[in-house]
Amino acid sequence: MPPATPRRTVLAALAAAAGTAATTGTAAAAPGARAADPEARTEEPARADRATGGGHAPAPALVDNRFWSTYTDWRCGTASGTRAVPGHRPGLVIDSPTGRTAYTDPHTGLTGTWEHASWTSPVHTSSVPATEVIASWNAHTPPGTWLQVELRGTYGDGTTTPWFVMGRWAAGDTDIRRTSVDDQSDGKASVWTDTFAIDDPASGLRLVSYRLRLTLHRKPGTTLTPTVWRLGAMASDVPDRFTVPASEPGQDRELAVPRYSQNTHVGQYPEYDNGGEAWCSPTSSQMIVEYWDRRPTAEDLAWVNPDFADPQVCHAARFTYDYQYAGCGNWPFNAAYAATYPDMNAVVTRLSSLTDLETLIRAGIPAITSQSFRKEELTGAGYGTSGHLMTVIGFTPTGDVIANDPASPDNEAVRRVYQRREWENIWLRTKRYDANGKVRSGTGGVCYLFWPTRLTGTQRRALRSLGLV
Repeated sequence: MPPATPRRTVLAALAAAAGTAATTGTAAAAPGARAADPEARTEEPARADRATGGGHAPAPALVDNRFWSTYTDWRCGTASGTRAVPGHRPGLVIDSPTGRTAYTDPHTGLTGTWEHASWTSPVHTSSVPATEVIASWNAHTPPGTWLQVELRGTYGDGTTTPWFVMGRWAAGDTDIRRTSVDDQSDGKASVWTDTFAIDDPASGLRLVSYRLRLTLHRKPGTTLTPTVWRLGAMASDVPDRFTVPASEPGQDRELAVPRYSQNTHVGQYPEYDNGGEAWCSPTSSQMIVEYWDRRPTAEDLAWVNPDFADPQVCHAARFTYDYQYAGCGNWPFNAAYAATYPDMNAVVTRLSSLTDLETLIRAGIPAITSQSFRKEELTGAGYGTSGHLMTVIGFTPTGDVIANDPASPDNEAVRRVYQRREWENIWLRTKRYDANGKVRSGTGGVCYLFWPTRLTGTQRRALRSLGLV
């Protein structure tokens, strides 16, 4: 694991302070902190922690999704040098750059000059006054181009945030190094890798509305342009909870999703976090990309050591890697990677229940889920983790979860069946106890969803029920 960054140091201090004030008397810690938990085995980015809740009832709605993707959407925003393009997949491109900027890449030290143009979304009032917001985007960035996504919101007290950078991204890594931005805070909220989070949710402060700003960059004097097909965010206010209500099993189905183990890549490519336990996210992403019959070409994979099996997993790790976080677990970067394949959509969201997940599986849409647990909390896993991604591919007739778990010794062992009640709780809870009895955070139902532009009616209805199409 890479050494702690200043952001993680700040999180640790905040967690210690929260623990001192907690009514339970148990010290809290930053969710997903990689080095803090001796059971930790993967690369989950640190998330802003919450004060332990007092058992309050779940809100009627927990998640709000808003994504701009249609020709009308792109024309409704405020354009500054950009234009909307129609077609089977409408998008946003550079029309006439509005200026030039010098950007010094913090990871290479190189300074380049870039032309730029921007688009700012209309204000979106969230149906869920939010404690957290995660942006995601789908785009094509040919060599010589890149993009930046920012968020600015309004709190319930009427004050506004500054423009927070949610990511600087390119599909490749030769022009700039894709990166999150640390040390962003206004004293009320902070950005932790890929997540905007209210610093003290117990205060009652919430983000009630936001705008997203997209800035497109290209090399001066060229006609190059990124093309952005989808931009949006998931806003949520999931109540603090150590357990969640049990759901009733629905219809069983299992999807034929390729199986890849992250552990067959131990020690590969230290520059992309060394394979193995650090690669659960890109390994899961690659499984779903291939489920939808997309894959890198032989030319794409030419850089991979020919002695390595499953080179496409190495490829996914390289092109999801966040150079600031120093890992492959940036959630929006994984979604953006999946959407670089032809006619693919991808988002980061939260689901409210296993029933939502069953609806997707019945429609033929697998999901990549994020969860954390002690070894004894998930029968058959054989490990504990402070944050791990796996791919849910189905449900048994009794409602148990069928998962492609990349934390397996080889590809053959990837398919697992996990007990429904155990799996449901470790995925949907926001609080848990680690092996030392300290309070840690859970992800509260976070998942990645990837799907092609051409959908069946059933698939479209399933995604529409979640506010995604």
